Amino acid sequence: MPDFSFQLRNVSKRFVKGKETITIFDNLDLDIPLKDYVAIMGPSGSGKTTLLNVLGGIDHVTSGEILFDGQRVDSLNESQLSRWRAANVGFIFQFYNLMPVLTAAQNVELPLLLTRLSAKDRRRNVAVALELVGLADRARHYPREMSGGQQQRVAIARAIVSDPKVLLCDEPTGDLDRTTADEVLALLALLNRDHGKTVIVVTHDPEAANHAKRTLHLNKGVFVERTSLT
Repeated sequence: MPDFSFQLRNVSKRFVKGKETITIFDNLDLDIPLKDYVAIMGPSGSGKTTLLNVLGGIDHVTSGEILFDGQRVDSLNESQLSRWRAANVGFIFQFYNLMPVLTAAQNVELPLLLTRLSAKDRRRNVAVALELVGLADRARHYPREMSGGQQQRVAIARAIVSDPKVLLCDEPTGDLDRTTADEVLALLALLNRDHGKTVIVVTHDPEAANHAKRTLHLNKGVFVERTSLT
């Protein structure tokens, strides 16, 4: 039996808006093995980003169980969730979410400020992460001095600097031209293949999905089709 990053069992997510209850997904099951690379596709409003937020512990489920490495995470309190995210999950967003007043190195260092690492160890980890994404020479540059693709690479370095097991990516190429997007996707594939990261990508981009090992299609909170690359 393979080891799993995530296992979702009968997971439901609902919002109450006035007198109306809106169901995002209902009794959803999902298995994501360790070191998997999954693309989740579907129309707007299908629940993709909500699912990503649920996996990352940003959003709470209404019912059901979420297991990570075989341990329940849906029942953790906010303090426990924060520690779990810091140890296990890196987030990559469409619009980078970099701090404009900080250099590339300072942006990458941000997650490490919540750890007990010394300043020397933090600098070393930042240098390794920037080297891995090909931006060692941009450490002292500010976001405004970099292209969109370079900013996304900084965001990826920030996501991997604490050596998480999982990368959760919400439309990571949505703001990039095709050539730059392909470079970012190749980097994600490398992190999966050579560094053992589990990569989960929410995307509308078929080319982004083509880089994944398999694609899940979500529509109205239901997986309607599953495909694998051979």
